[in-house]
Amino acid sequence: MKRTLFLLSLLSVLIFNNVNAQLRLGLTAHPNFGFLKVENGKSNGISTGFTYGLMSDSEFAENYCFATGLLITTINGSGAIINYAPYHTGTSTTDYDVKFKMQYIQIPLSIKLKTDEQNDMKWFGQFGLTADFRISAKQDVKQANNTIADNVNASDFTNFFRAGMIIGGGAEYRISGKTSLMGGLTYNNGLTNIGKKDQTIKNHYVAINFGVFF
Repeated sequence: MKRTLFLLSLLSVLIFNNVNAQLRLGLTAHPNFGFLKVENGKSNGISTGFTYGLMSDSEFAENYCFATGLLITTINGSGAIINYAPYHTGTSTTDYDVKFKMQYIQIPLSIKLKTDEQNDMKWFGQFGLTADFRISAKQDVKQANNTIADNVNASDFTNFFRAGMIIGGGAEYRISGKTSLMGGLTYNNGLTNIGKKDQTIKNHYVAINFGVFF
């Protein structure tokens, strides 16, 4: 956790101290496909979510830039969790089917490497971290097909801060002047535990990115 916070702080300093960078702003809206990794259980497959907000590229050298933004990201995921602490009170081993519906303010802090432009097209690769701050947490819980919780507030069962590592790539197509369309694919690997009660639960997602730079 301390190492993750150090990396986030270092990237923040590099980005916001880069006063000579050429700044580009854009808007993005795209779906994502989330899943859980549960230490005491297993994932129950893929759940869809959504991301939208402001994105920014600060070009500090030709074909190199810091990429950040201010996003609202919903990450959904479900899993079978053994003896899920908020609801398990017995002594026997019990499986609970739990779906987490998490929404965050997300700040990506990454480095983007671009190719030279050819036929109005640039390709890029991207690597970095995200700092995510919870603004909503809901969950559904079932046990042996019996509904225990339906879209209940899960703020008391989840952590406020989430850190993620992102890796991805894509392309930009210049329409005219500085206006360009962006598309790509990103994998966000959750680094921190979203759960409490001594249970390790991490959420991850793959996003299909769409956006417009102005």
